[in-house]
Amino acid sequence: MRFIYYIVSSFVVIFVSMLFFPNESQADTRELFEVGETLLNVRSEPSDQAEIIGKLQAGDQLVAFEEKYGWIKTFYDGKEAWVAGHYLHNIGQVSEAKETEEEKIKVVTKNTHIRSGPGSSYSSIGTLPAGKSYRLIETKGEWHQIEVNNGQNGWIASWHTDTPVQEATSASVSAHTIKAPDQQTSSITSATKPLDGYHIMLDPGHGGKDSGAMGLKNVYEKNITFTTAQKIADKLREAGATVLTTRSKDTYISLDRRVELSHSNKTNAFISIHYNAFPDSSVSGLNTFYYSKKNDLRLAENVHTSLTASIDMKDRGILQKNYRVLRTNHAPSILLELGFITNPNDLAKIQSESFETNVAEAVTDGLKNYVQE
Repeated sequence: MRFIYYIVSSFVVIFVSMLFFPNESQADTRELFEVGETLLNVRSEPSDQAEIIGKLQAGDQLVAFEEKYGWIKTFYDGKEAWVAGHYLHNIGQVSEAKETEEEKIKVVTKNTHIRSGPGSSYSSIGTLPAGKSYRLIETKGEWHQIEVNNGQNGWIASWHTDTPVQEATSASVSAHTIKAPDQQTSSITSATKPLDGYHIMLDPGHGGKDSGAMGLKNVYEKNITFTTAQKIADKLREAGATVLTTRSKDTYISLDRRVELSHSNKTNAFISIHYNAFPDSSVSGLNTFYYSKKNDLRLAENVHTSLTASIDMKDRGILQKNYRVLRTNHAPSILLELGFITNPNDLAKIQSESFETNVAEAVTDGLKNYVQE
């Protein structure tokens, strides 16, 4: 998942440079840009006479780390690089050198009470109109903490928003995680294959205009997430699972649409496939992310344990994250970051013949353990 870390630069006339850009600046937060040209040259220095070391395509996203006379510095193929700024569109800010997803929720009912704590027993500190969106800070049970105004925080019931959360009962959890939908009257142990009757949704990250991260050797994240998902799907089907994917080719699919597909296909487990990136090429390893401790954590633990036992890569652990494809998903859901494509050692392993096969077998074994617990 992840942002492409290279710098956008452009040559502008001196007057425009003086008007809009300082001579040299280093921002505390990073600006995120999207390339507007069909092909944009990436250069070794902030000059239109400098060596061309690569090209970007329209729709590629990148993070700016420094501005100099209208040129912006980023990282390309693991090295500092410069591109022309007037070919870019500013689409926001990021505070980390990593892809994050906008976490906002919309209030959908009129006069929604803001409370001082996560529950109706807490005092009301005001009301909110319908139709406005607010930054989500955290979720506890069925309550969201949001930033209301000028840094002031408050709690609202999730059923008044476009992101309702239902407290899972033991019965509903087991329906999702223990018993397959096609085996409501039979025992798991009677199945001819370990995953017979289970519906697994695989989500190859990014696609189409959203290329994800760009790694060394011009590797695009969207391409390897797709081939990895295909390999995992093959292994899961051999184990008896019914497998669907959120995309079957190089097309753009919104985050909300990915979740909708999960909801409409009797999904027992949702697995989003990603590869990581970072400007410092020494950063390496794999992560597994989850959102709900009730629904997702056990799935994350089983799959991650299987992956780290099978893949020779640094273990960065299991972490809780508020990613939209996890937070809004009714099914147990996890997001895998299967190494850094900006790290030479990780990328060499990722591009080896055995890597995707090992990942596919590990994910399948993790799911077998998960459904049999």
